[in-house]
Amino acid sequence: MANMCPYGRFTHAVVRGIPETFGTAVGDDREKGDTSVDLAKAQRQFGCLTGALRQKVGLQLIEIPPDPELPESWRIEDVAVIQGDTALITRPFKQQRRSEVEAVRKVVSELNLNVVEMGDSGGATLEGCDVLFTGREFFVGISSHTNHRGAEVLADTFKDFAVSTVPVCGGARLRNICSMGGPETIIISNGDGAKKTLRMMEQLTDHHYEVLTVPEESAANCIYIKSPSKLDFLLHRPAEECPESVSAFQKLQDYTLLPTACSEASTLGGSLSSLCLLINRKLTYF
Repeated sequence: MANMCPYGRFTHAVVRGIPETFGTAVGDDREKGDTSVDLAKAQRQFGCLTGALRQKVGLQLIEIPPDPELPESWRIEDVAVIQGDTALITRPFKQQRRSEVEAVRKVVSELNLNVVEMGDSGGATLEGCDVLFTGREFFVGISSHTNHRGAEVLADTFKDFAVSTVPVCGGARLRNICSMGGPETIIISNGDGAKKTLRMMEQLTDHHYEVLTVPEESAANCIYIKSPSKLDFLLHRPAEECPESVSAFQKLQDYTLLPTACSEASTLGGSLSSLCLLINRKLTYF
């Protein structure tokens, strides 16, 4: 369990377009009704994110077309957990979302990744938004979308890394309250629930991580990438969306900060990282 690979080295980003049915309730959520969102704004924000990943960071971008029959398929992070040359195809909590994996499975297969299917393994459910990989270990948030059996399947898939489970004490998903801000840095919300989850994570690991606390929960989800040109990039929520957190990000010296809007996805419980799957296909760790 002592394996590690420097966190953040990626070559590809896989995304899925925003469908016209963005914000439409499906399944049990129909009782709550549709959520009011600005479709055109969501599509513009998605375009800015993909543009930043491709043009500024320098990743190879693979875009899966939107599917109006799958209104939540833009949350592509949920349907696969990818580390090294292995892609675990997950089993989302909602029955209506499980066909989202088909297009993602096709893409990762074409990239010659080793594809592992979670399937209906003892009622396992796991969504990537509840998985935090640090480069040394996995933390899996036990939430309304991810259960212990799902965490066990992940541990069986990535046997070279320690896997610890923690309850999500703040926010609906683990990645909504924390993310990696670098190989040794965890960005965490200042909320009481997030702090409680962080304390549990610290008790479960023998490694010391630096912690960058942000005052707004929605600012805690960022995307850190060590680009192919070896520059440190951090995609984070802009001042218009998280004004109190900008000064915290500026503490990250020698980083290229890329403010990236995500307000419409956030309205639906999404985040920056939920919009992409990051892959290191060169498999070069240094």
